[in-house]
Amino acid sequence: MSELPSQKIQTSPGATNASSLEVDPQMVAARQVLPVTRDSITHKFSIGNHEGYLTVGLYPDGRPGEIFLKMSKEGSTLSGMCQAYCRAFSLSIQHGLSVRDAVSRFKGMRFEPMGPTSNPDIPTTESIVDYIARYIELHFCDTQRQ
Repeated sequence: MSELPSQKIQTSPGATNASSLEVDPQMVAARQVLPVTRDSITHKFSIGNHEGYLTVGLYPDGRPGEIFLKMSKEGSTLSGMCQAYCRAFSLSIQHGLSVRDAVSRFKGMRFEPMGPTSNPDIPTTESIVDYIARYIELHFCDTQRQ
């Protein structure tokens, strides 16, 4: 196997580190883009008095490729943070992080809102992020061999 040449990345002029960084070509990930038209699953849930809809966009083989979350209090800080989380989760799995690994990084996070849910499979949760991770784990990690 031939060795790939390393790449140099220029940093800003005021950077305190060296003027360029070596990048291992093996570390550069390619994004696996979903098809323009794709199947998805939408799940309605509530945590305490917060209602939401989780949509999971699927690759043709049934693997999750993106998540979207719509919370009842649109425009709130909570809603904005949920959108940021969904974008980070989606980009992570599109760039090669396994769904199981993504779930393990978010499962168990504890912050409000927390408590009882409308889902009998997940009767209580530590946060919205914990709920989504556990839902994805229940529905997608058992079928994946990673």
